[in-house]
Amino acid sequence: MAYSLPDLPYGYDALEPFVDTQTMAIHHGKHHAAYVSNVNTAVAKFPELAGLGIEDLNRRVGTPHLPSDIATAVRNNGGGHWNHNFFWNIMCAPSSSSGPGGELKAAVEAAFGSVDEMKQRFNAAAAARFGSGWAWLVLTPEGKLEITSTPNQDNPLMASLVEAPGAPVLGLDVWEHAYYLRYQNRRPEYISAWWNVVNWEQANDFYKAAAKPRA
Repeated sequence: MAYSLPDLPYGYDALEPFVDTQTMAIHHGKHHAAYVSNVNTAVAKFPELAGLGIEDLNRRVGTPHLPSDIATAVRNNGGGHWNHNFFWNIMCAPSSSSGPGGELKAAVEAAFGSVDEMKQRFNAAAAARFGSGWAWLVLTPEGKLEITSTPNQDNPLMASLVEAPGAPVLGLDVWEHAYYLRYQNRRPEYISAWWNVVNWEQANDFYKAAAKPRA
């Protein structure tokens, strides 16, 4: 079954004034849509991959379980599709961004000393990512929260390619197309503004799911 562009869980204008309406419309309707189209084209060449969900497909990147003919296309476009699915869901209207709480807040304070310290380290990772990429808060397989960044459309599911593999809890897109219409070259300003639209309830759910013991 082909992958599809998901509907956003809010309107294109919902993240104003921190993420502008035009950026959201282009980002979702053009950039994300292109990743979906391109990964579908790649996977269609190998029917044995047709039943894989996008998360499982990403987990195959960098392994022998992905045909070499489409490895780069899947890494770039399958990564782009999964990353953006995650990104849309980790944001919400500013009025709904309630701040960290629950199990995630406790885990962040245990790992970093405070939520503010975690944010500072996350901001530094996002600002320091050269060129295009992402910043992540990840729960590693050992149960440790770590901050990392990845180039292009790589993500922590691609265990053999990244420094800190694991389950993403927070993720920030720092490609220029995510912020340039409003913030131009002021990436740190965009990073700081982004915290106003973080969906902390969803982040807590991602954390709890990742921390749940596997059978």
